[in-house]
Amino acid sequence: MTTDLPQTQGKTLPDAWDYKGRPAERSKSGGWTSAAMILGAEACERLTTLGIAVNLVTYLTGTMHLGNANSANTVTNFLGTSFMLCLLGGFIADTFLGRYLTIAIFATVQATGVTILTVSTIVPSLRPPKCKADDASCIPASGMQLTVLYIALYLTALGTGGLKSSVSGFGSDQFDESDKEERKQMTKFFNWFFFFISIGSLGAVTILVYIQDNLGREWGYGICACAIVLGLLVFLSGTRRYRFKKLVGSPLTQIATVFVAAWNKRKLESPSDSSLLYNVDDIADGHKKKKQRLPHTKQFRFLDKAAINGPEIAPNMVNKWNLSTLTDVEEVKLLIRMLPIWATTIIFWTVYAQMTTFSVSQATTMDRHIGKSFQIPAASLTVFFVGGILLTVPVYDRIIVPIARKLLKNPQGLTPLQRIGVGLVLSIFAMVAAALTELKRLHVARSRGLTNDPTAEIPLSVFWLVPQFFIVGAGEAFTYMGQLDFFLRECPKGMKTMSTGLFLSTLSLGFFFSSLLVTIVHKVTGDKKPWLADNLNQGKLYNFYWLLAILSALNIVIYLVCAKWYVYKDKRLADEGIELEEVDVVCH
Repeated sequence: MTTDLPQTQGKTLPDAWDYKGRPAERSKSGGWTSAAMILGAEACERLTTLGIAVNLVTYLTGTMHLGNANSANTVTNFLGTSFMLCLLGGFIADTFLGRYLTIAIFATVQATGVTILTVSTIVPSLRPPKCKADDASCIPASGMQLTVLYIALYLTALGTGGLKSSVSGFGSDQFDESDKEERKQMTKFFNWFFFFISIGSLGAVTILVYIQDNLGREWGYGICACAIVLGLLVFLSGTRRYRFKKLVGSPLTQIATVFVAAWNKRKLESPSDSSLLYNVDDIADGHKKKKQRLPHTKQFRFLDKAAINGPEIAPNMVNKWNLSTLTDVEEVKLLIRMLPIWATTIIFWTVYAQMTTFSVSQATTMDRHIGKSFQIPAASLTVFFVGGILLTVPVYDRIIVPIARKLLKNPQGLTPLQRIGVGLVLSIFAMVAAALTELKRLHVARSRGLTNDPTAEIPLSVFWLVPQFFIVGAGEAFTYMGQLDFFLRECPKGMKTMSTGLFLSTLSLGFFFSSLLVTIVHKVTGDKKPWLADNLNQGKLYNFYWLLAILSALNIVIYLVCAKWYVYKDKRLADEGIELEEVDVVCH
């Protein structure tokens, strides 16, 4: 046995296994070959999800004959559910199935949902008859038709959430962080990951939207179904080369155990000396995980009770649900401190939601011709949104960062909180631009006597909508990067997967808040003077945009207060004169 060790040393990885459960060989597993399969699957997922979502509002209004407000809510609820289910997918992957099985299963679920959606566009009985010349003859979708539609959409959302929660993490698993060369390759992987997401997005808002509007929804959604099936097959084809990691347990479990343990011991008196709180003794099964020791803080003292280890707890009753380490408690406190920042970024994604709903509805009423023959699909205006993102990223890196380094004396340029703040300010300008454009559109419609005809083409170029798409895209570049940097930097090392979940949950809640806001506005403004009329030419959509601009302005004030209150983890520890150390802490 000893003679074989020198020959195998360094050839296998200590924390990764192949598909047969054997230690993964470095030369025969992982790396770019495996990562390419995962990137291909993600590109197909992005193409499929966005290919459905970005043009869904026109399908709901034009084919299913639903009102503008109802259609907008259906789109935002679909997207909100997709992102919220990322938390469920991450929990399942970390606790039960692992990332590989989670991706495979949920990609299959997504493929099933898109297939049902495609079938619903082909079978005549699953959609209402086309409208006749008289608007009164438009029959909205029946309960059975809507049931099939919602089953298709929410199966797709379930699949998207499960897949999206694990695909980037499984891609990073293909590289060994302890190896210098592979660690560099992992950084490049995340760059390529963003690139493939962008490619999928561009394909969805251009090619797929054009096919849906000109060849038919059955072709557009059929291509989406084929794309996700192809992505699944590409992903499965890499099974023999993938590296698999052991289940580490979900951070949600740690949060739950800390709160449960604190609640169970709520009547106990917390010791005045924090050194008496339990921290590193082995109380579990001997399985340990490297964690970063965190000092005791005085905020949220009620959680300290979770780390009280006294005679009240019988030795045979000790488990993770009645005794947590002080470090586990402090990690949960870190998350709680981040919640005000988390909450004040939700409104940005509410503004973002309008780019796939009412802004697309606006585009359907305007002149979308380029030349005499080519007509831009309404949903393809989102290409300017994607363009805003792609243009802002290099401008930020090449221009803004060097200037900020000189003015703010910060080597990073703008801090994560400053970047988020810029994005929130841009969302205000986007809604102001949207309101002014809508006022212009209505003025032209009224001057030409077109307010009573919802199908009339208003002689106003659709490119008037470009500023609102572009500004929101630029705002996303700042907000997205700032949020991701903030959550990755400030989240405890033991909860890195939680950072992605926190970020994606702000998108989800932003979409859900949009649905709630639309419902309230539609109910309050009524049918006589509706802001969100089924015929946009008779509504006051500009007031809805003004409302979002006001809410965004109030939100930025609250955000600035929260950002000023927040102290970065590194600065807080440095101010306390505490030097962080790596210690063995029990992984319950």
